[in-house]
Amino acid sequence: MSHFFAHLSRLKLITRWPLMRNLLTENVAEHSLQVAFVAHALSVIKNRKFGGQLNAERVAVLAMYHDASEVLTGDMPTPIKYYNPQIAVEYKKIEQLAQQTLLQMIPEELQADFQLILDEQCCSEEERAIVKQADALCAYLKCIEELSAGNNEFQLAKNRLEKTLEQRHSPEMDYFMTVFVPSFSLSLDEISVETKD
Repeated sequence: MSHFFAHLSRLKLITRWPLMRNLLTENVAEHSLQVAFVAHALSVIKNRKFGGQLNAERVAVLAMYHDASEVLTGDMPTPIKYYNPQIAVEYKKIEQLAQQTLLQMIPEELQADFQLILDEQCCSEEERAIVKQADALCAYLKCIEELSAGNNEFQLAKNRLEKTLEQRHSPEMDYFMTVFVPSFSLSLDEISVETKD
């Protein structure tokens, strides 16, 4: 018997942004799906427009599982996780141990396949970079949604994430920011209106 998927089903119970006042709470399962959507899109954009050779479907699966270890560690708020370099290094070790613990829950005959998506060491630098870009973009989108709804609690987080996005800058991210991000500050009525050229 394997408890792997029973553990993953509990990702929906882990609330993100635990130190922030949220108008709409977000859990790790929801976040992971959105990161998978965005990582897939970034990969497709990179391949179609900027000469990339990524497997977009693999990147989407990597993104789906990128926070799976949080079912064992919980969601550590970013200001705490990166409070100083020592905490960041130690937390990374905890994440890697949690990934290995999850992997050990999988039947032995399937472990090699799941290791390719659960173990960060099995990802290329390019795949990791795309997932990190998507992760930061999704956090940024959450800030935009909260601010658009009048929740100023997310202003400093948005400012911090803008700096993070600048550091993770890429042509595919610029494209995504230009084409898709502006809609996130609009109302349902505004995004439902058909655009006519």
